[in-house]
Amino acid sequence: MENSLLVGFCGAPGAKALGRMTGDLTEASRRLRQQIEAFPAGRPITPVVELIATTVHRSPGEDGMYRSRGDDATVRNYLDAARALNGLLLLNIQPGRADFLPEVRAYEHWLTEPDVGVALDPEWAVEPGVVPGRKFGRTTGAELDEVARYLGELAEAHRLPAKVMVYHQVASSVVREEELLLAHKGVSPLKVVDGIGSAAAKKATWKTLMTTKPDHVRPGFKLFFEEDTRRGADLMTPAEVLALTPAPAYVVYE
Repeated sequence: MENSLLVGFCGAPGAKALGRMTGDLTEASRRLRQQIEAFPAGRPITPVVELIATTVHRSPGEDGMYRSRGDDATVRNYLDAARALNGLLLLNIQPGRADFLPEVRAYEHWLTEPDVGVALDPEWAVEPGVVPGRKFGRTTGAELDEVARYLGELAEAHRLPAKVMVYHQVASSVVREEELLLAHKGVSPLKVVDGIGSAAAKKATWKTLMTTKPDHVRPGFKLFFEEDTRRGADLMTPAEVLALTPAPAYVVYE
């Protein structure tokens, strides 16, 4: 999997705004296969299903953390879909006011599976007193490193393939002191740039955010079917995405 290109759809049950991997997962998987076929031939591609497992909310909930966790039945359905694609499931974490590590640990029995990783979304990791959505959340390289260390220990204890650990970044403020994310045996980290807008705007965000990426972290790129194509703009093609420097190792669509 280290040498293959990852291409995925994200989504959650009954939430079309979160991506196309929703509703009929068989049909969504068919569309993902079609998207993969648009990529240049010659390089192996691993399909990815990125489930928004922990979902942020604008209301506090019973524990005041402004998030809810997906249930086992949902994770099972999405894992089944990923396996039908011979692919990988990533559990996306939008933590609200919670910390990333306990939210990841809540899915430990799923993370002991060989084909399940995580995707951390610090845009939705807000400070005490902040309501998600009113301003960007943030994380630090040290907090990401805590998760990476945990995943590495889990992989070693259960003799698993390297755990894929994605972290999304939409702006410079969202990940601070990124150099504190260290390399860990049994972990394959990826930084996905989530810039929204025209191809020119997305490339500018890419150029900015790549400057802080640690050398051991592979690059990733996110495309938005609706937000990127407003005002008549064209969605970047697979060939245009793969022409970025450095070339993305993961391309995800929402």
